[in-house]
Amino acid sequence: MDFSFLSNISILLAFSILVLLICYRFKIPEIIGFLVTGVLAGPHVFGIIHNAHDIDYFAEIGIVLLLFTIGMEFSFKKLIELKKELIIGGVAQVLFTFLVAFVVSSMIGLSFNTSVLIGFLISLSSTAIVLRLLQDRDELETPHGRIILGILIFQDLIALPMMLLIPLLTGKPGDIINTIPAMMVEVVVIVFLVIVATVWIVPKVLQKVAQTRSQELFLLSVVVLCLAMAWLTQSIGLSLALGAFLAGLIISESQFSHQALGGILPFRYVFTSMFFVSIGMMLDIHFFINNPVLIVAAVIGVILLKALMGGAATLILGYPMRTVVLVGLALSQVGEFSFILSKIGADSGLLTADQYQFFLAASILTMGVTPFLLSLSPKTSDLICRMPLPKRFKANNCPVKDEPVTLKDHLVIIGYGLNGRNLSRAARTSNIPYVIIEMNPDTVVKEKAKGEPIFYGDATNEMVLEHAKISEARTAVIAISDSIATRRIVHALRSKNPHLHIIVRTRYLKEMPSLYELGANEVIPEEFETSVEIFARVLKKYLVPKSDIDRLVSDVRSENYEVLRTKKKTYTLDDLQTNVPEVEISTLVVTEGMPAHNMSIKDLEIRKNYDVTIVLIQRGLETIYNPGADTLLLKGDTVFLFGSHENLARVAAELFSEKTVVMEQTSGPIPAQSRENMGA
Repeated sequence: MDFSFLSNISILLAFSILVLLICYRFKIPEIIGFLVTGVLAGPHVFGIIHNAHDIDYFAEIGIVLLLFTIGMEFSFKKLIELKKELIIGGVAQVLFTFLVAFVVSSMIGLSFNTSVLIGFLISLSSTAIVLRLLQDRDELETPHGRIILGILIFQDLIALPMMLLIPLLTGKPGDIINTIPAMMVEVVVIVFLVIVATVWIVPKVLQKVAQTRSQELFLLSVVVLCLAMAWLTQSIGLSLALGAFLAGLIISESQFSHQALGGILPFRYVFTSMFFVSIGMMLDIHFFINNPVLIVAAVIGVILLKALMGGAATLILGYPMRTVVLVGLALSQVGEFSFILSKIGADSGLLTADQYQFFLAASILTMGVTPFLLSLSPKTSDLICRMPLPKRFKANNCPVKDEPVTLKDHLVIIGYGLNGRNLSRAARTSNIPYVIIEMNPDTVVKEKAKGEPIFYGDATNEMVLEHAKISEARTAVIAISDSIATRRIVHALRSKNPHLHIIVRTRYLKEMPSLYELGANEVIPEEFETSVEIFARVLKKYLVPKSDIDRLVSDVRSENYEVLRTKKKTYTLDDLQTNVPEVEISTLVVTEGMPAHNMSIKDLEIRKNYDVTIVLIQRGLETIYNPGADTLLLKGDTVFLFGSHENLARVAAELFSEKTVVMEQTSGPIPAQSRENMGA
């Protein structure tokens, strides 16, 4: 038996671990490590994997598994949430990039069909790399993060028609017209299969499998569905990758999508690594060494082209220059779908061997520089804003016409997310004058129509701050998710108004020192506020007096969460009364035949005999708080009793029981009125 393929996988994954450890040491993204692993392990460097068929197997398996997981994470709900960014931004970015790449390819002498393929390849960006970097930087919920996500989803969608069009491009000019009907039939067949499988077949099959409650059987069924769909699309002349993506998409729309995704996700990084390692193995390093100037020139050209086209799409959406630069640079690399399309094009003869190697070398380099471009993008936006550009760009103008702000001693709210909305509502209720700065033009239009004092702009821009009369404001609250922009806004606010009280919301502890150094007066970290709230509720559960809890919380906040930031700082809590015996509330229903039925509280002597207190009686729609000693317990009354578990069980068994005990433990809070008079 030949175990060479298994040994190759083992060696390759072990080599990947070594390279990834080095990448982690120097904070290089894992995907770049996988590409480097493939280059080093491939036949052109160390030759760990030198069999061309093994490399093809790795590539096919990696492509199928990667696109399957991408399809499973895809959801039509995202289309609805990001419809404007996806439809307008996505169409503009792909169309602009495709047209420019097609024209340039035609001008350098490539054929019409090859130029179309090059346009396809250049127009797509890397979903895996960009989204991972945005997650690490905590920028997915920022305005530029939403635009990037919308455009990437559109690119993933448009890649499927591109796959279908590549076989059409391989036809000779005289055969193209004859190929169109066949392609249309294939499209109809695929759409029909997806609809039937999504609505009727897959949900029923997965439900039958789920009823067995066997995780192994469920996971096996999901994998078989992926492979069967990939085989089906290949059998009608399409790619394995397309079938895998469609299989993931079908499962994602079923009610079992979360269970299926949970079973597949542990293997996701293995799938991703196999794909990018296989791409690296295909690169001929000698080709790169022989053509370095040409390849580097192509890399620079691709990055500039894609950055400009991505920025143009963002401008169309109405966002300011900073967002334009962030989106453009984030989308400036070539994506994983482009590798899939290029392999199909190379297999079909649309790309020569040298053209394919040239594309691989340039594309891998664009991926490699992406993390550095994202890190430099804020400084790049500052540099562009200092250039002699039209005033419209530098002022971040918007179609919304804003009235001049005439407030004084007012509150400036930067960001109109959940925190910004709640703060504006509180300010309006308290009659505090305020103004809102928001970067989402749609939000501005919607809220301005409701009467909110909101205007569009990037708060890192001094002209926007001047419009908000920041020099005459008393307080500014920064409630945005972009940590880099937050730091720049704090610096701009402090330079404009040295006496301004700046309150900043941040997600992480690591941001606090730099924000204080830049001039923030108060920094509210969500991590610690959550910890404080949880601890306060724990103390309430142990019946610690509210005044003591409030004092402790106040001390923690007044010292900037120092007790939570370091192990050396502690508080002495010995004076807090946390040794209260465990007590609870039970709910008992009075029925005929019980000893307690038609008896008064005085006659039952519950407190004297059982050390249990009746704190509340619910009688129909009437609520009796702290019932008096003469109160009778009538049929249908719901009685709330307070005491230890053992004593409550005795009361239930001896006074509120006929043959069986009707007793429900509740975990809700004790009514306030009862709590105050419990000891009476």
